[in-house]
Amino acid sequence: MKFKLGDFVRFVDERREGYITKIIDGQTVGVTGDDDFEIPVLVTKITPVHGTHLDDEEKPASTFIAEPIAIKDFVKRGIYWAIVDDAKAKSVVHLHIINDTSYQLLISVVGEQKQQFRGVFSGMIDSNSIDKICSLSLTELDSWPKLIVQVILHTSTNFKPELPINKEFKFKAKDFSGTKKAILSLNNVNGWLFQIDDPELVIDAVKLKESFFKASEEKPKIEKASSEVDLHIEKLRDDFHFLKNAEILNIQLERFHKSLDAAIVDRLPAIVFIHGIGNGTLKHELYKVLSKHPQVKTFMDAGRDKYGYGATKVILK
Repeated sequence: MKFKLGDFVRFVDERREGYITKIIDGQTVGVTGDDDFEIPVLVTKITPVHGTHLDDEEKPASTFIAEPIAIKDFVKRGIYWAIVDDAKAKSVVHLHIINDTSYQLLISVVGEQKQQFRGVFSGMIDSNSIDKICSLSLTELDSWPKLIVQVILHTSTNFKPELPINKEFKFKAKDFSGTKKAILSLNNVNGWLFQIDDPELVIDAVKLKESFFKASEEKPKIEKASSEVDLHIEKLRDDFHFLKNAEILNIQLERFHKSLDAAIVDRLPAIVFIHGIGNGTLKHELYKVLSKHPQVKTFMDAGRDKYGYGATKVILK
């Protein structure tokens, strides 16, 4: 039996189950259970649990347009990639195409890796509809295929036919550094949107030349003081899946310094930093700074009833 990313499986020889989060080769897959640990296992040692495949999730109903749309209400642009995390298998994301236009779309998606091509999806997506294209593993982002999207736009309304869309997408970590948005078509699940039918960039040579001689005006950004700051990386960045440990620590320390400075400027009596327990590295770095800071009177573990051992309260002078 051929397994796919997102299949829910049970181990044959032991009481264990989980989701397939990596296809290692033709004989081996990675299975992640409730403990979030991925275990390599032979496909002969697992069996599918029917009715729980991630692909079996109910898709939003398509909107069928029975009659031509009035020209004044016709929407010409609004085709997007929507990429969302899976609710159960944390390292898996689902790629959808959203059609917010008034066109019916005939779509083909082909994956390309090292000059090898494979069809990923083909089909019709009605106006104001969405379709799931594929699922991929975030931990293998660097090995995602280039996705070649071809779109033919059709309508029975009195419009001159648009030229077909032919675009290539090679997603990288920086593409996911932006803030997630609530995606209405996916019941307001947060995810990343990338427009497929965005117009070609036209450069105005005159404006470009003027910009060379115009001084940039940047308003200084002032951190607003808060009496409680959560330093968990998932609270600071949406793209934390793709960051290395050293990058995560630098981001957390940068937020710590800015929040501490803001609290001092606004004369807050105290501030709580929620850093979690983890391996203690972040807490150690915070304590190194706080122990030498001239504006810090003292610091201690915050209230254990509320924070456990994962927060530090700083009393300011």
